Amino acid sequence: MNVTTWLAAAGSALLLIVPVELPDKTFIATLVLSTRYRPLPVWLGATAAFAIQCVVAVTAGGIIALLPDLPVRIGAAVLFALGAVLLVRGAREADTGQVEQERRYEEKAAEPRTGWRAFGATFIVLFLAEWGDLSQLLTAGLVAAGRPPVPVFVGSLVGLALVAGLGVLLGQVILRYVRLQIIRYVGAAVCVAIVAVILFTLITG
Repeated sequence: MNVTTWLAAAGSALLLIVPVELPDKTFIATLVLSTRYRPLPVWLGATAAFAIQCVVAVTAGGIIALLPDLPVRIGAAVLFALGAVLLVRGAREADTGQVEQERRYEEKAAEPRTGWRAFGATFIVLFLAEWGDLSQLLTAGLVAAGRPPVPVFVGSLVGLALVAGLGVLLGQVILRYVRLQIIRYVGAAVCVAIVAVILFTLITG
C-alpha cells in the first residue's frame, strides 16, 4: 500500500467522523465532563475509549469484507445512505437535543474528580455511550467497502480525539457560534459523497 492510498483512506475516515460526531454525544459529553473534571484526563479517557471502539469497528469491517464483494459494497452504500438520512433527520432537532444531552451527562458527572479517577469516569461514560453509534458503524462500513483497516483506524481515532479535544477546550465557544444543525448537514453530505464513490467503483469496476 502506497502513501497516497494510506493518506486517502485515513483522510476519508477523518472527514467522515468529524462532522458526524461534532454535533453528537462525543462532543457534548466531553464538554460537560470538562466542566467537572480537569481537561487533560477527560480528553485522555475519551481517547482511550475511542481507541478500543475503533479497533472493534475496523475488525468488524474487515470480517464483513471477507464476504462476496458485490453484496458487501452494496450493503456499505446502503449503510452510508442510511447515515445521511439519519443525519438530515437529526439536524432538525440537533439544537434542542443538545440541551437534553447536556443535562444527562451533568447528572453522570455530579461528583468532581481528579487524575486517574477523572480519566476512569470519562472512559466509562464515553465507552458505554458510543457502542453502536453512527460513527462506529460508518468506520466499519469504510473497511467493508474496501478501505485498508489501519489508516481507517487512524483517521477515525484522530477524528474522534479531535472532536473530544474541541469539546474540552472550545465547546461553549463552538456552540455559541456554530449551529449543530449545519454540522449534521455537512456530515450527511460526506456520507452521500462516499455512496457516490462506492456506486461509481461498482459501475466502472
